[in-house]
Amino acid sequence: MIPDRVVDAIVNELGEDRVVLREAQKRTYEMDGLTGYRETPGLVVLPTEAGHVQAVMRICHAASIPIVPRGSGTGLSGGALPSRDGVLIVTSRMRRILEIDPVGLRAVVEPGVINADVSTAARRFGLYYAPDPSSQQVCSIGGNVAENSGGAHCLKYGFTTHHVVALDIVLPDGHLVTVGDQTDEPFGYDLRGLFIGSEGTLGIATRIVVRLLRLPEAKRTLVADFESPSTAGDAVSSIIEAGIVPAAVEMLDTLAIEACEAATAAGYTVGAGAALVVELDGPEAGIDEEFDVVRSLCERAGAQKIRIAQDDEERALIWKGRKAAFAAMGRLAPNYFVQDGVIPRTKLGEVLARIAALGAEAGVRVANVFHAGDGNLHPLVLYDAKNAEEAARAERVSTAIAELCVDYGGSITGEHGVGVDKACSMPKMFTPADLEVMHRVRRAFDPAGLMNPDKQFPTPRLCGELPGPYRPHPIEESGLGERF
Repeated sequence: MIPDRVVDAIVNELGEDRVVLREAQKRTYEMDGLTGYRETPGLVVLPTEAGHVQAVMRICHAASIPIVPRGSGTGLSGGALPSRDGVLIVTSRMRRILEIDPVGLRAVVEPGVINADVSTAARRFGLYYAPDPSSQQVCSIGGNVAENSGGAHCLKYGFTTHHVVALDIVLPDGHLVTVGDQTDEPFGYDLRGLFIGSEGTLGIATRIVVRLLRLPEAKRTLVADFESPSTAGDAVSSIIEAGIVPAAVEMLDTLAIEACEAATAAGYTVGAGAALVVELDGPEAGIDEEFDVVRSLCERAGAQKIRIAQDDEERALIWKGRKAAFAAMGRLAPNYFVQDGVIPRTKLGEVLARIAALGAEAGVRVANVFHAGDGNLHPLVLYDAKNAEEAARAERVSTAIAELCVDYGGSITGEHGVGVDKACSMPKMFTPADLEVMHRVRRAFDPAGLMNPDKQFPTPRLCGELPGPYRPHPIEESGLGERF
């Protein structure tokens, strides 16, 4: 329980309209996009300016109250899972675009600004913001910073860290600092880079300066159907070997195609073993020749059908189908775990075969959508949470997939973060000495360990007692009661 004096102090600083006190309302924030893990926060605050965040952080620091930051709640690793004894700071009301600088190619935004809204605001200047997570219509820039989010076009344009140049950060004790600057060649320690991807464990960003790019002159997009993900993977390798760097190379397997097509009618071929989405962008001069090479390489790799987007409307429909993948899984199963391990591209076919075997052995289905160009996999392990035994099997498969990626020379995460979901797998990837160095960095910012506790690092409590997927109470199962 959070002491009444702490609650009163926060209400006095922010006002009652920015503090969520009722238990039923607090449950709105009990989870992020990883719905298998839930916890009702002790208190929820909705700041509208940096001063509010500072005030709450100072109060919590003085009273040793844990703090969990949250943006739009679209994260997929439990990174915004609340603490029952802590304060959840939700930045979704801090949503002003403070400046668009078309000369300096910069935008200054608050953390609650929606990703897609930055490009919308910049478009009248012929500019856009490159990172494009599938959830870009709802995810916030602050959350993207915390997770170092990528997106479909990360092969050519990179991740959030490549497009954020400066940040105002409120530290755990309430101090406001600026890291980075608006130049392309900052000097000294890269604290900006250190903060991006720290998953809310070092502080909360309240002002973010992002880099804008000029809209490309031309785009060319195709969808190629293949017999299997393995043969589609051969096409990806051929494209990269040819020295071509597409803006995006995405792949969907049979199950993913089925779900996405049912949800969006985007024109994907139901029953195809794999669909490869390839997009090129850049100057009008030369793009058609390069696109012809890509099409030819897909044909040589065994493409059974190639569909070329004829206009911007058809291109948008193709991407609507791909970006609907996670939400569309509800057509296949009530629940899913999603991973985002990274593997070398050359190991794609072998790893997908192992993932299929893991699913078959456990009796659960696994759909696959992924950034094929950089080997960032997104296996979706499907299950029904009402079946506790099936849910447990799905969770074990999900963990095994993340750790399998390490066995093949990859990583347990590419862009979704570690959160609570993969914290217990960290020793699979890092030595005790590695983890201790990370702990030292974290303690330098947060000596009291109040920021986003039980995230990223394995602890006896976390890895020994983690509740796992939600298990319904027997009263709920009998129909005599329900969960609110």
